[in-house]
Amino acid sequence: MRHLLILFSFIIGSSAYAQEAPTQLSLQEAIDYALENNRTAKNAALDIEAAIKQKWETTATGLPQLNAAVDYQNALKRNVIVFGDQAIQVGTKHSLTGTATLSQLLFDGSYLVGLQSAKVYLEISKNAKTKTDLEVRKAVINAYGNVLLAEESVAILEKNITVLEKNLNDITKIFENGLEEEESVEQLKITLSSVKSNLNNTNRLKTLAYQMLNLTIGKPIDAPTVLTEDLDVLTLQNIELSLLDSANNVENTIDYKIAENEKVTNELLVKLEKSKALPSLSAFVNGSYVGNRESFNFTNSNEKWFGSSIFGVSLNVPIFSSGMRNAATQRAQINLEKAEINLTETEQMLNLQIQSAKSDYQFAIEDYQNKKENLSLAERIEQKNQTKFFEGITSSFDLRQAQTQLYTAQQELLQTMLDVITKKAELETLLNTTN
Repeated sequence: MRHLLILFSFIIGSSAYAQEAPTQLSLQEAIDYALENNRTAKNAALDIEAAIKQKWETTATGLPQLNAAVDYQNALKRNVIVFGDQAIQVGTKHSLTGTATLSQLLFDGSYLVGLQSAKVYLEISKNAKTKTDLEVRKAVINAYGNVLLAEESVAILEKNITVLEKNLNDITKIFENGLEEEESVEQLKITLSSVKSNLNNTNRLKTLAYQMLNLTIGKPIDAPTVLTEDLDVLTLQNIELSLLDSANNVENTIDYKIAENEKVTNELLVKLEKSKALPSLSAFVNGSYVGNRESFNFTNSNEKWFGSSIFGVSLNVPIFSSGMRNAATQRAQINLEKAEINLTETEQMLNLQIQSAKSDYQFAIEDYQNKKENLSLAERIEQKNQTKFFEGITSSFDLRQAQTQLYTAQQELLQTMLDVITKKAELETLLNTTN
């Protein structure tokens, strides 16, 4: 049960969904549903769409740009030119100018770097989506496994209570006939009370486990959900020894790719600072028409419009910045060196984490086999002590001890079954494999 509350650290709120949520879910169906409806997964998908739009936005800045402008002027008081004693007004009362300008960037080093950066930004968004999907998948597996664990625990506890109630009924009759001590009855009552209390708590945890699963996959927390998997079968399906022998392909892990993205981003920042020392070249052509009127009658086709057109080229050459560009380039170079150090550290840490995850997964498999054997032994010991107890050979204390050992073995086996499933998911998340 220890994984049950840990899941709260990753649970993400769900949003309303348009399609009807399925009631029965296999583990894979739960994962698929979560990848479509989990809020964090949906936001990661939207981030990719935003990155695609930003890539085009950056690209478009270097493509032809066409702009139009309309300027209207009303001479509230016109200028005059004085000739001797005469003052002559100049200009017209109304003036309207329409201009269209076509501009084109011919060369700019920053633009070229920007195109590369937009591509890298899209890659970063895709890697972030992959990272999110892996974490959502792991959270669903943990939540799904906890529900199965709770269901199995309830079933076992109910079975234990049935056996205990029968034993208590039998020993009570024997006691009433004067053939057994009252202590034996009291010992069984203590055991039964403890198991019933455990059952009540497990039922509450089961309700919570279902709510957490619904929350993780993106369903309303109280929506009905039925799991179609069996914990025992799912455990066997997740014992994959070949995974332990797989190569530690660190370069394929999503965390390494994200660290590599950081390094590439800093390389581009160095290029950007260097590009600022390069000249930029752009060209434009515009055309305009001007209409001058004494009255506001610009729609009159009989009035004249005067046209003009201009073509121009602009060259901007950076010459001297008092060392500002050089300092910015050096700062970017320092950040690049830091990113390279981080990439090396990430590679080493991932190797260590993968080895640790493999060790944990192998231990979970071995522990599962061990706890399975222990349960068989505990069942035989409890059965023998129960027989001896009713034959008057052993005490109620010995029986209670054997029963407690059995109940512990039952829960330990269930926990190791869940560990096999969750440790495999953790290793797959690290390796970026979801087979």
